[in-house]
Amino acid sequence: MGRPFRRYSSQRKRRAMSGNVKRVVVVGGGAAGWIVAGMIAAEHGGAGEDSVDVSLVESPDVPIIGVGEGTWPTMRMTLSKLGVREADFIRACDASFKQGTKFSGWTNGAASDVYYHPFTLPQDYLKTNLASAWLERSGGVPFADCVSPQPRLCDEGLAPKQEATPEYAYVVNYGYHLDAGKFAALLARHCVGVLGVRHLRAHVDRINADESGDIASLSTKEHGDIEGDLFIDCTGVASLLLRKHLGVRFVEQKSVLFADRALAIQAPYAAPDSVIASTTASTAQSAGWVWDIALPTRRGVGYVYSSAHVSDEVAEETLAAYVRADPDLAQDRFAPRKIAFFPGHCETFWRRNCVAVGMAAGFLEPLEASALVLAELSAQMLAENLPRSRDAMDGAAKRFNEKLHYHWRRVIEFLKLHYVLSARDGDFWRDNRRAESVPERLAEALTVWRERAPWKQDFDRVDEIFSAASYQYVLYGMNFKTRERATQRRAENLEQAEAAFGEVERKRAQMLAALPSTRALVEAVRTGGPVFGG
Repeated sequence: MGRPFRRYSSQRKRRAMSGNVKRVVVVGGGAAGWIVAGMIAAEHGGAGEDSVDVSLVESPDVPIIGVGEGTWPTMRMTLSKLGVREADFIRACDASFKQGTKFSGWTNGAASDVYYHPFTLPQDYLKTNLASAWLERSGGVPFADCVSPQPRLCDEGLAPKQEATPEYAYVVNYGYHLDAGKFAALLARHCVGVLGVRHLRAHVDRINADESGDIASLSTKEHGDIEGDLFIDCTGVASLLLRKHLGVRFVEQKSVLFADRALAIQAPYAAPDSVIASTTASTAQSAGWVWDIALPTRRGVGYVYSSAHVSDEVAEETLAAYVRADPDLAQDRFAPRKIAFFPGHCETFWRRNCVAVGMAAGFLEPLEASALVLAELSAQMLAENLPRSRDAMDGAAKRFNEKLHYHWRRVIEFLKLHYVLSARDGDFWRDNRRAESVPERLAEALTVWRERAPWKQDFDRVDEIFSAASYQYVLYGMNFKTRERATQRRAENLEQAEAAFGEVERKRAQMLAALPSTRALVEAVRTGGPVFGG
């Protein structure tokens, strides 16, 4: 991309401003690129009058980062919309199930310092706030265990569904753990072979603009000029189109989220029948945390840390110590991959006729696996609200930017919540608790929640990425103190809550007796037998 962009004629400008949006060009592959290409093709492909041609341009020399191996339950809906069969996905991507996150050592570092953020909502969530009743009668039972059977299922190594459960349906809510490289390859095959996406392997040498400033085409050696009406920037941290070409500013978040480095390895199991954990393990360390993600044949393990608080050498020693302490991991090799990142996001995500999705839009840190779900959300919004003409594009861009800005701010606050609540010692953790590093909205919410439990009225949108339930799981998992005022409806609320707590116990006993182990279910899928209604 050393050559400058060139401008197209006023005739092309007039055509672009008034013409229909018929050609969507996605620049960059990986999971984000193929998801957005597939979602648009699934919604707008075909041969009809309003159909849209989707092309994905991918450099043959730029590898995907391929670290993020955990997804949210939203991925089930995404795969279903793309038309991917669940069993095929699990086999192709060396995938297993994820039922949430298990946090260890985040509150004070004691041996008993463990809690879950499960994917299943608290019992009767749509009817009553169980946090209030739990605060009064918990009796030492962790909040997540009191309101959901899922933590116990995870402790016992059980799967979130049975072989006979239909694909993408569940007994308890779940996402996936997967091999990121294999996932991108599966999406590419499916999008090209089934959804009709045009896959172009090419180096982008120049970005060509028309007189209005819109992107008109991409110049490549391999395929000449690739013209488009809407361009999706999925070029990762380089953000070649939105940031480098259109000049959109990057908004750093290093003053709030300190982690900016990661060391990652792929560790084989010591034995082929090792238990497959169905939660992402997040274990706090002196200057960050270690992720641990279980796949059928290996585990992905990495240390996310702040370079301002620990050296790379000490960070590598920390990760090595974590791996050595686990007898289920093979100890024959240890060669971590180092990844530097800059927490932050673009000032705007859609400018003119260019939208950034995935890491081209920004990245914070992998805690709570929010990066891929933001890409899914962006792809869904584009597919459902794709403008038919250039005249409608600016209005669509405004709504897109407003919604994405809201979600990015809420993700930043939720990630920071984990650090603010910690009582761990050490400069990294103390710095995270400093008032000047805490977003104002989060600080205000914590003040409110000291007097009443979080609930739905505390959140502005029905499509919140992190609901009141997620905040409850983290707050009360980390020993946050709420002192609620007694109300006249107290007895009625307690009666409803006791019934809900009893229902959790009944479901837990039923599920413990009926669900297979995660290893057993995954192996049943991998051997090709009839599963999930197949």
